[in-house]
Amino acid sequence: MTSVAHIRTRLRVAAGMTLLPVLALTACGSGDTPGTTAVGAQASPAPTDDPVAAVRKVDSVAALLPAEVRKAGTLRVGSSIGFPPGAYYPNGPDKAPAGQDIDLADAVAKVLGVELRRQDASFETILPALGSGKYDFGTGNFGVTTQRLKTVDFVTYINDGQGFAVKKGSTVLKTKVTDLTQLCGLTIGTGAGTTFEATLTAQKGVCAKAGKKPYDVKVYSENAATLTALQQGRIDVIMSTINGLRYQAAQTASGTTFLGEYHRLDVGFAFKKGSALTKAFQAAVDELIKNGTYAGILKKWGTAASAIDASRINPPEHT
Repeated sequence: MTSVAHIRTRLRVAAGMTLLPVLALTACGSGDTPGTTAVGAQASPAPTDDPVAAVRKVDSVAALLPAEVRKAGTLRVGSSIGFPPGAYYPNGPDKAPAGQDIDLADAVAKVLGVELRRQDASFETILPALGSGKYDFGTGNFGVTTQRLKTVDFVTYINDGQGFAVKKGSTVLKTKVTDLTQLCGLTIGTGAGTTFEATLTAQKGVCAKAGKKPYDVKVYSENAATLTALQQGRIDVIMSTINGLRYQAAQTASGTTFLGEYHRLDVGFAFKKGSALTKAFQAAVDELIKNGTYAGILKKWGTAASAIDASRINPPEHT
């Protein structure tokens, strides 16, 4: 993104996430004190039930994979990890990750009869890396947008989207945000390379048109830094995913209040344009929906409100 005066201050451009966690061990970046511990820094325990355990290979679905993938038996996935309930490290980075995206990707892999080779990656690096062949697919709560569809293929697995949250007890926003002019004069924190940053940048002129003071956008490279900035009063509001902010607000230590949905988006596994994997992944997600595993995973992570009836390949962006 091009830096835009008066509406955004980029704290670091090297990395960014789509979800803002309740945890994360440190908050750092330009403008932050190194080593600052985020509010609610202790990781939330992961649920112990395992709906993925019973999933088995479905030959008719696995047959949709390219022959070379079936022969290799592995797929490389670039995963953005650090944002519950999507993907995070409840027991530290030296232990296995957990979350909705982790369970869904693992379940799809079991249906397809392949093993995943998961690589951690910062959110905004994953989509470009798909084109270069570094990963076979990516996960990170990627919303399906018209712009992204130009260069990336998607296989949907939930319906999530954009929302806002404030510090508990804050009076800067008392109602659900339905129009960005409600943000005029405020400072908004969000993640680099996200649909939230894109939305705020694209609508930067709404306040001037309304005769109001512009809003300012601070883009953080680490989720914990955003939450810390909110608690310290350096930003007024967070813009992030509906599920992430709802989960965050449910954790007492986070000290946030979820203000509700702003804009819904389909979310999907991401692939390079023209990938031969999309039909197999779509069929695998549909198999999980049919056999009840899908509902079990979403129930486990508290995201049942984002359930879909069937997976789609490259649906149009919600309007």
